[in-house]
Amino acid sequence: MQKDIHVVGAIIQKNNKTLCVQRADSAVNGTDWEFPGGKIEPGETPEQALIREVQEEIGCVITVNQAFDHTIYAYEFANVHLTCFLCELVTGEPTLHVHQAMKWLDASEMPNLKWSPANLPAVKKLQQKMPNRAD
Repeated sequence: MQKDIHVVGAIIQKNNKTLCVQRADSAVNGTDWEFPGGKIEPGETPEQALIREVQEEIGCVITVNQAFDHTIYAYEFANVHLTCFLCELVTGEPTLHVHQAMKWLDASEMPNLKWSPANLPAVKKLQQKMPNRAD
């Protein structure tokens, strides 16, 4: 029986671009792109986990606004339940702590990257939503 892992991802947007980070070569699905975030620890809400993970991974404080997408992806090692939230930077500039690269991209540029499979539905949804943004 596959175990279930519950994780969260931060869709951080600035100037109509979204922050994308590349996993380290040594990580599971190394070199895949994703939204910053990680596992929900026991006793944490998804929002608390996301604030903690973003602080650990890119050294920024964020505000978590609303859930944007939820995906369940069956990897070989587990069923990953990923909830991506729309977020805003409060303080700090993103700095790489665990990832090997980062980019601020328009939604139209995102398909050019090799995304971690669990993140792909949110990427596709962003592509549909971003052209309609008023700001």
